[in-house]
Amino acid sequence: MKTDVIVIGAGIGGLSAAIRLAAHGYRVTLLEKLDRPGGKMGEVRAEGFRWDTGPSVITMRHVYEGLFADAGRDLRDYLDLVPLQPITRYFWRDGATIDAVADEEAMCENIRRAFGPRDVDGYRRFMRYTRRLYEVVSGPFLYRQKPTLRDLASLPVGDVLRIDALRTMHQAIRAHFRDPHLVQLFDRFATYNGSSPYRAPATLNVIAYVEMAQGAWYPRGGIFRLARAWERLASELGVELRYNSPAQEICIASGRACGVRLMSGETIRADAVVCNVDYTWARETLIPDRARRKDTPEPSCSGFVLLLGIRGAHDALAHHNIFFTPDYRREFDDIFVRRIAPRDPTLYVCITSKTDPDHAPPGCENWFVLINAPYLSEAYDWRAEAERYAQHIKGLLVANLGRIAPLSDAQGLVQVERRLTPLDLQATYGGHQGAIYGFSSNTRTAAFMRPGNRDGTIGRLYFASGSVHPGGGVPLVTLSGIAAAQCVEEDSQ
Repeated sequence: MKTDVIVIGAGIGGLSAAIRLAAHGYRVTLLEKLDRPGGKMGEVRAEGFRWDTGPSVITMRHVYEGLFADAGRDLRDYLDLVPLQPITRYFWRDGATIDAVADEEAMCENIRRAFGPRDVDGYRRFMRYTRRLYEVVSGPFLYRQKPTLRDLASLPVGDVLRIDALRTMHQAIRAHFRDPHLVQLFDRFATYNGSSPYRAPATLNVIAYVEMAQGAWYPRGGIFRLARAWERLASELGVELRYNSPAQEICIASGRACGVRLMSGETIRADAVVCNVDYTWARETLIPDRARRKDTPEPSCSGFVLLLGIRGAHDALAHHNIFFTPDYRREFDDIFVRRIAPRDPTLYVCITSKTDPDHAPPGCENWFVLINAPYLSEAYDWRAEAERYAQHIKGLLVANLGRIAPLSDAQGLVQVERRLTPLDLQATYGGHQGAIYGFSSNTRTAAFMRPGNRDGTIGRLYFASGSVHPGGGVPLVTLSGIAAAQCVEEDSQ
């Protein structure tokens, strides 16, 4: 069997690469080991409840619109994207709370009501600062293939300085805000690519601009609808989607990728291969005779997830909710230094039934609870600790909820429970050491040194996913797939 391009992995990066290539006239076969598209973007159903299992918010809408427009389609014909207002509701133990909204004047008023007037001007300055970051980094770092040293050397000196890579995110945020609640709120954006605000470069404050200035959306029906929309478009464009087809090895001949051997023993020949799986796992597992690297960068954080069917309607909560720990630095030290599950973590609670009531039975809610967790190591044994940790987290949830609304029956709160540990994330999705976002950005240069979309030694082998350029998160993974497809096109000319 002969095809132009094989894409391994039907996550969002692989689907985006396949869509771009098919729209530009390539014959594409897309291989996926699971029985569905989406990768980490999945769903679980149980006893009348439905949960998304991966990403929970959509930003940078224009990226998806551009992908569909390139294929001659209108994204609105495939997805109903609902703007989230508020984007997130934040809670602190001292009783403080604020709604984050994608409207500068409204956000300034929320800050004034919650914390007084002194940081209103700081927020305006912070948004101007993050807008400048976006303007500087979006061209060379987001919407193109990984920049070369020559590309970086050609940047104006002023732009290099405005990248702000010599400060940490936390240092830059503290320079704009005096209230510790707001510092913690914006520190949280480091977790969007699995890093620590106390170590990641201030450049990543651009994430706050993307959400707070450009807005956030939720696909009606759930985030998994996005994966189904990508699948539908790929099928319409003639992509051959093969589920339950795990790859065993990328075939190499004369220094070039020439096909894929499946676990079933079947070999599919191709002119090029796009690999949309974890970069480290691919190099160590799918590429023959590739030596294991000893200098693999630090993985991003992983996650511990509880999928809870909750009795009752909790009106104090929004679609997205954050219950902050009082000691954020300790939480990140637990994750990245001690590499243990944090004892007093920040709790993220997503309740899609607030927007889609049919995601839970009448009078109930579906809670997706995410705890940032360390990548897998010998420092923490999830097999031994998962049950105890789940009970601990549920206790923290009840305590936090009790601070904002009375609970008549805390013991009967949870009706259904499912969980995902870093071990599950590694086993199901192949994430190196259970990492969600590939590599962390916990050094000044790590965010800029992710692997590129074109293999440096094997011809016609390309990479997409959150573990390569430009990074993790749904919009950047989409861009990684587009960049990998562009590499294929360039090398085919």
